[in-house]
Amino acid sequence: MGFMSKILGGRDSRSTEDYVQLDVDDFDAAASGDAAMQVHIAEVDGQADAIDIKDAVYDGDLVIADITRLRTEDRTVEHIVDELRQVADEVGGDIVQKGDDQLIVTPTGVKISREKLGRD
Repeated sequence: MGFMSKILGGRDSRSTEDYVQLDVDDFDAAASGDAAMQVHIAEVDGQADAIDIKDAVYDGDLVIADITRLRTEDRTVEHIVDELRQVADEVGGDIVQKGDDQLIVTPTGVKISREKLGRD
């Protein structure tokens, strides 16, 4: 893989060596204090986790939720998605499910494009 392919994301397959683990402690925490919105990462194990996600969205933050711990045929997933869809509608935000493993829920004024970047 050439240098430009690494920068621009060539079509070659990726391996774990292509990624660098970042330590959040290396970054200045004070810089995020002035941010108008935060991005939260959540792991959803059950219905109780939806409450924290809803609170974050109501507070104006974006949430990326990992739902892989839930069985897709379980009614709990359906119920959680419906609850979060209602919250997104109430605040004028947006919600999408990315594959079977992630939900992205946005606050007021943030829409999620349904088009992938870099695809023709």
